[in-house]
Amino acid sequence: MKIVDAKVIVCCPGRNFVTLKILTDQGLHGIGDATLNGRELAVASYLEDHVVPCLIGRDAHQIEDMWQYLYRGAYWRRGPVTMAAIAAVDTALWDIKAKAAGLPLYQLLGGKSRTGVMVYCHANGRDLEETLDSVARHREMGYKAIRAQSGIPGLDAAYGVPKGGKFYEPATKGLPEEYVWATEPYLEFAPKLFEAIRVRFGMDFHLLHDAHHRLTPIEAARLCKSLEPYRLFWVEDPVPAENQDAFRIIRQHTVTPIAIGEVFSSIWDCKELIENHLIDYIRASVVHAGGITHLRRIADLASLYHVKTGCHGATDLSPVCMGAALHFDIWVPNFGVQEHMPHLEVSESVFPHAYSFENGYMTPGDVPGHGVDIDEALAAKYPYERAYLPVNRKRDGTLCDW
Repeated sequence: MKIVDAKVIVCCPGRNFVTLKILTDQGLHGIGDATLNGRELAVASYLEDHVVPCLIGRDAHQIEDMWQYLYRGAYWRRGPVTMAAIAAVDTALWDIKAKAAGLPLYQLLGGKSRTGVMVYCHANGRDLEETLDSVARHREMGYKAIRAQSGIPGLDAAYGVPKGGKFYEPATKGLPEEYVWATEPYLEFAPKLFEAIRVRFGMDFHLLHDAHHRLTPIEAARLCKSLEPYRLFWVEDPVPAENQDAFRIIRQHTVTPIAIGEVFSSIWDCKELIENHLIDYIRASVVHAGGITHLRRIADLASLYHVKTGCHGATDLSPVCMGAALHFDIWVPNFGVQEHMPHLEVSESVFPHAYSFENGYMTPGDVPGHGVDIDEALAAKYPYERAYLPVNRKRDGTLCDW
């Protein structure tokens, strides 16, 4: 089955997405997500100018060889742009192969390891009371795992908290917004937030929290230690992961589980963290970690060290990535949890899909392929709009991690 055409579709139904569509001489097509939040056009150019010309005429069934060709053949390996582009090709080819077999994608991976995929939601608010109300609403929706983020007294903005009660989307049109951040009030407030949640709702559901790379190792250790009484499922991204020895300091002081990896692009980013037992969950995603082919390798390595998956699943990934992730999740033996940040209705109309949510679990559906497509005519009505993620500065103006 030969590839006869491939095209890159950039659209903005609520936020920017980059989609690769591969067509074959047997009338089958597959699509893959190539979105890189705030740098979408870099990946689109990489695909259009460097990858698509190499696809035409190649056998669509040769997924492994294609992955190696795009990874090794470029010489300049890894990095978020390259790996997002490879992921788009890989996901589209898995979609085609499953359609050719007449099977849902998870069957080609080895079948189901579970009946449903537990997902966690985002509960947030401008203050503690709003966050508590958000937790209550999401429990009523059936979620068994809830990530809680709240505004912090003394700070005008906080990660994970939408403005004016709107749907949370950190990327903003125009130039990057600049927020003011201070660690001290955050470290004082966070334990109070989770104490209030447990007092009101009890211990019979999973609680998660995202520190979003903002802390030093000893600050992260203090945070995780202070949250131990509230038995969090995990604390996500407590420190930036460039210096991976930093996680040893956290481990020395706390038993709160640690999750990391939404910005990772390859198995080499997480190898030492996994092998040295420094994390509990790996959060690499299909689109940012080179597709299903490479994410399977990461999961297999993680399984040897009792590390489970917890794939990134915010709305900076398109419904295409969510569909592929759910097929991966329902198969992977060492599954932990899947992030679920529902897309806007307009986004879901551009990307019709077979996956569904019910009572805290998602399922990928049983249609052949990964179950997500793109309405190109509708997508064309939502052209690209430049948008950036915010940046953070400390109170004295020093730039820090967002």
